[in-house]
Parts: sequence; structure tokens; C-alpha cells
Amino acid sequence: MENDLHPALIGSLSSTAPTADIINFSPGPTSLPKAVEVRIAQSFQQSGFTSLALSHRTPEFLKILEHATSTVKRVMEIPDDYEVLFTHAGGHGQFAALPLNLCPSSSDLATYVVNGTWSERGSDEAKRYCQVKTIDAKDPETGRYTSFPELTEENVDAESKYVYVCSNETVNGIELHRLPVLPESRKHIPLIVDASSDFSTKPVDWHGAGVGVLFACASKNIGHPGVTITVVRKDLLNNASPLCPGVFNYTTNSEAGNLWNTPATFNIEVIGFVMDWLEAEGGIESCEQRSISKAKALYEVIDESNGFYKTPVSDVSVRSRMNVPFNVNSGDEALTNQFLIESFEQGMVGLRTPTPFGVGDYLRASLYNGVTVDETNRLADFMREFAKKHW
Repeated sequence: MENDLHPALIGSLSSTAPTADIINFSPGPTSLPKAVEVRIAQSFQQSGFTSLALSHRTPEFLKILEHATSTVKRVMEIPDDYEVLFTHAGGHGQFAALPLNLCPSSSDLATYVVNGTWSERGSDEAKRYCQVKTIDAKDPETGRYTSFPELTEENVDAESKYVYVCSNETVNGIELHRLPVLPESRKHIPLIVDASSDFSTKPVDWHGAGVGVLFACASKNIGHPGVTITVVRKDLLNNASPLCPGVFNYTTNSEAGNLWNTPATFNIEVIGFVMDWLEAEGGIESCEQRSISKAKALYEVIDESNGFYKTPVSDVSVRSRMNVPFNVNSGDEALTNQFLIESFEQGMVGLRTPTPFGVGDYLRASLYNGVTVDETNRLADFMREFAKKHW
């Protein structure tokens, strides 16, 4: 019975370790940097209404909205020919919004690079609204996604309204450390990027990569569930399908200044807090260096364990810095459960959480902005000691 299982084995995050020792390695939603959490708490102690109670058209909230928008643009170095929208319905909402905004006819073609769970889901959703051509990166022998394909004239149709990529596949542990560049003959096609789990952790070459739309739901690196940053190149506005709902219509929301309907007021304020924190911590380049350090700490343990730990992605050029999948002794169930219980009792939670896709063959350590280098090193030290005892 599930109720008889240790909490670590059913995805609980409620460790009995001291609060100060708990580290949240969940794949999302997850924790924010401690300094941001402190600032949120302070905002609730100030006099007057908080952003939870502010009408979205008051001057108080308009100041919050302007701050969040301007800091996102500054920290992420977003050029002036892009619009920053705060949209609804998470990444799944954008799976539908993209074809509805960029393919005015259901006969229009879009190319999807399917290199993991989320790009596959995005592709399936787009098929409701347009014609989809897929570039499938699944290994035919193993049935796993472990790489990212080259984009060529042969596999990118020149008539595509856009080319879609997911820059970090959280389930599969594959990340594009830099966005791909389309062949010269295909550079008229906008690149669409699902950056939900790596936005704010590395620079984006907006013009060089030909980014048309980039979206990121907030709950991995930049805030709480309930708001998505959608960055749209302005020349792609005014092209939506007549069937596109207003709440998903980029042009409608751009013209309304993000106020066509009630936005997620508190969530937008938190994004502004996170951007302030990123700027204070050295900006996007410094954040990338922290991400590299964290991922390196865990992959070194895995690679030096003589096979006790294994990760499915052998190509180091696409190993995710955000989500490190690994198994214990080739997936030995008893030893994996022991690993989960011991790490949980020491405050390291979220290494296995319930997902729509089941438990899966691998544990995952997610290293978003809320996880520090020191906290990652704690997990690395635990993994080394566990391997010494059991290998």
C-alpha cells in the first residue's frame, strides 16, 4: 500500500531534517533563491495592499508591471524589436498559442524538432491547428532521446512558418547550451524556443539565432506557477488565426500592454524580484557560470563512479545543466529506494517526484536558480559516500 511507503518513495518533500538543511531538487515547481523568498516575505510586511490585492489597472500595479518588464529586458538583453508578454496557462498554453498566432491557416506548415518529452507534447498539440513536420531525434535502437539533430536544408522545409525547439528537456536531460542556427537558405524562418526550464540561466542570441518567439513558464527559475514570459518578435504580430482566443492572442495582449484581462499580479511582481536578484548576483553570465559549476559537480560524481551511477546522456555537449538524470547501480530497486530514503532524511528532497509519465528509470536532480553551488556539492558528497558504502 502506498500509505505504508516511506515518504521519499511517494514523492513527498516534507523531510524531517532541520529546515535550514532542506534542499529542493524538484523538477518544478521548485524553490526560489533564499534572498528572493526573503524579499517576498518583506513585501507582505509593508503597509498598504500587496500585489495579491492590487487591481491590475491601478498606478501601484502599473509600476510593478513596468519594473518586471524593464528588468526582464535588461537582464536578458532583449532587443527593442521584441515584446515581453506575461501570458496564461503555462507552457501548455503556448503549445496551442504558437500555431494559433503564427499559422493563420490550418494548412500552414510548422517544423518541430522532437528531442524529448516536452517537444513531443508540443508537436502533438500543434497538430490540432496546423500541419506539422517533425525532425525526430529518438534513437531507433534504444527508443530514448539522447541527442539533438543538426538542422539542415534537407530536414527543414523552406515553407515552414516556424521551427520549434525545446532548449532544455527536463525529463530526458538534454540541453542546448546555445541555440541552433538555421542554414542560410532557411534563416527567413523564425526559431521558436520553449525555454521553460533554462530561461535566465544563460545568454540568448536573439538576433543571431533568429528567435521569433521564446516562452518560459515561471515555476522553474523565475517565479511561481501561474504566469509565463512570452517574448515575441514584433514583426510576427498581426498574423493570428481568426480562431485564436483573445487570451492567447499575442497582438491583442501586446496592444493592451499586458492588461487585456487580469494578469497574474503577484507572480509578475515575483519575476521582477528574481530579475533584481540575478542582476545583483552578476547578471546572466555569472548565472551561467554557477549553472556550469553545479552540473559539473554531479556529472563528475557520475562519471567517476565506475558505473555505480549512470546517466542516459553520454554526449557531454548536450548534457543538461538544469536536470541531471541518473540511476543507482543500474536501477537496482532496493538500492535506489535506500538512496532516496537516506538523502531525504538528510534534507535532499525532490529527486523522485510524481510525473504524468510515471516514475521513469532515472532519478533527477534539478539545479535551477534556487539551488546553490554549496547545496549541489552537498548532494555530490552524499552520492560519493553512498557509492563507497555500496559498490
